[in-house]
Amino acid sequence: MKKTSVYLALACIGLALAAYLGYSNLFPQAEPPYDDDQEGLSGQIVFKFSHVVAENTPKGQAAAKFAELVAEKSNGKIQIVVFPNGSLYSDIEEINALKDGQVQFIAPSTSKLGELSPRWGILDLPFAFDSHEAMQRGIHGDIGRKLLDSLQENELVGLAHWSNGFKQITSNTGPITEPADLKGQKLRIMPNEIIREQFDMLGVESHEESFNSTYNLIEAGIVDGEENTISNIYSKKFYNVQKHLTISSHGYLGYAVMMDQAVWNQQSDGTKQILLEAMEETTAWNDKNAIKLNEEQLALIKQQSPIQIHELTEAQKQRWKEKLVPLYEQFSKEIGADMLEELKILQKSHKTNP
Repeated sequence: MKKTSVYLALACIGLALAAYLGYSNLFPQAEPPYDDDQEGLSGQIVFKFSHVVAENTPKGQAAAKFAELVAEKSNGKIQIVVFPNGSLYSDIEEINALKDGQVQFIAPSTSKLGELSPRWGILDLPFAFDSHEAMQRGIHGDIGRKLLDSLQENELVGLAHWSNGFKQITSNTGPITEPADLKGQKLRIMPNEIIREQFDMLGVESHEESFNSTYNLIEAGIVDGEENTISNIYSKKFYNVQKHLTISSHGYLGYAVMMDQAVWNQQSDGTKQILLEAMEETTAWNDKNAIKLNEEQLALIKQQSPIQIHELTEAQKQRWKEKLVPLYEQFSKEIGADMLEELKILQKSHKTNP
């Protein structure tokens, strides 16, 4: 009994001490990084950057490049810790994790952002861009800026667009060269209304699942195939479980790098300047690196895999465009007539001045 009384007394003393010193000091909680203007960069600031793809992809390499530049520009006083491959959160979870302060940077696929604003759907329209040059004019021009600005409505700060490239199609039922070739097939797609409607139009049974579940879905025969960039097909080794790869370049795949508004507001002007400068340099670097990486990894797929590769001719691609063009009218109200008009001007301009 005496021992019990002693333990109870010690417990009471411990609680009293905690109250006196402050609970948060004894048991520190995860807080968003804070950089007071008066303190400047006197103490190290650590940001978590979560993403869901492999490190040898355009987004994976851009995140690493960004971390390197931030450390260099801050003399090591700002550290970006990158968590790839969905090691912290899946692509379905990461936006909520950012808002909850669990991470400070994410770069979700723009196709995921339709849940925040339907205007993002402009980047999901099939054949929106017919070249890398047109794509970069779009995402770094008025269209891209308006989309990043729209994130403010959800108390998010849009910092940059990072392109991965164009999506291609893989399947175990092929070859796929005409729109009718996809009829009856089961494909994993990103959760996205425009993408779902696009494949409904092609007679596909869509499975809206997370990116990191795709390989298992294919291997188990739950789906016949998927759509993705070459770098994602290569890094996740989808070519090992797929018989056909069609170079269709039918859609854009890219990412919006963002922070939570409250966390951004807590940073000093000096920290913001370093982050923005590093982001601008990383984005310019990524524009070139993404193209290079996708080309190199397509060559590696050809060397390492027996997968059959089919490339759409211009005539075939035109038939795909004609089949899917009704989507532009179907989603014109959600996306906005002004955005669609800007896209049409961009498309015409690029055909005239490639």
